[in-house]
Amino acid sequence: MQEAINHKQKRMLRLVKSTKAIRSEHKPMIDSEDYYKQVERYADQIRKTRNADEIIRILDVVLSETRGLKFSDEVFAAQEQVKRAERKIELLKGELEQLRGLVQTDQMTGAFNRRGLDEIFKREAARADRNAQSLGVVLIDLDNFKKINDNFGHQYGDSVLINLVTVAKETLRPSDIVARFGGEEFVILLPEVELEDALTIIQRLQNNLGKNFSLQIDNQSMPVTFSAGVALRSFGEHQNSVISRADKALYQAKRAGKNRAIPALT
Repeated sequence: MQEAINHKQKRMLRLVKSTKAIRSEHKPMIDSEDYYKQVERYADQIRKTRNADEIIRILDVVLSETRGLKFSDEVFAAQEQVKRAERKIELLKGELEQLRGLVQTDQMTGAFNRRGLDEIFKREAARADRNAQSLGVVLIDLDNFKKINDNFGHQYGDSVLINLVTVAKETLRPSDIVARFGGEEFVILLPEVELEDALTIIQRLQNNLGKNFSLQIDNQSMPVTFSAGVALRSFGEHQNSVISRADKALYQAKRAGKNRAIPALT
């Protein structure tokens, strides 16, 4: 009889240990109170920054912690609420990423704008310096663009700008960048390219643009052309400096008769 009681007690002890083990397996990585306090801290960080990249980074952390939350009995009933929060965070992150793209893109042509160019130049310049690689910087300006607007209207002039970017994206390498610098001026970044190769690439773009788009003036077909200054960035050279050198070469190309690309002085 005593042996039966002892056996029953041992069995109950094993059950108690097993129950504790199960509970420990479901212990949350962070409890709900700490989680919500942490979310409040992240929300405060988001309110204090205007940098979309930083906001997206914070949302990534919040999303990771939301997904990693293990539900104890205390928060088991809130699973659907947490799932809805997760979906809202993902949606907000997607909207911010889309907004960041719009902020860095010229809405008419689809090329990067000045802000986008600044960000990409920093990235490409840092990569070039880190890997001891070259970076071609080209400043191009459409020839006789004021006459195009005056003779055909601004809407037609806009279509010329849009077509230029379309042809550029089709002609250039996937790693090359096109940005609208202002008006009818564009900057093209050519990573890992030597000066002669950069000139060849830009001349190919000039040929493709002329074949793709032309103007009808006095019953004659005139190709749309541009002039370009081509510079090769020096190690550690600032964006303003290399674009200034390309601009001087562009000026020389205009004076020499337009529709040509001239290398910049080092």
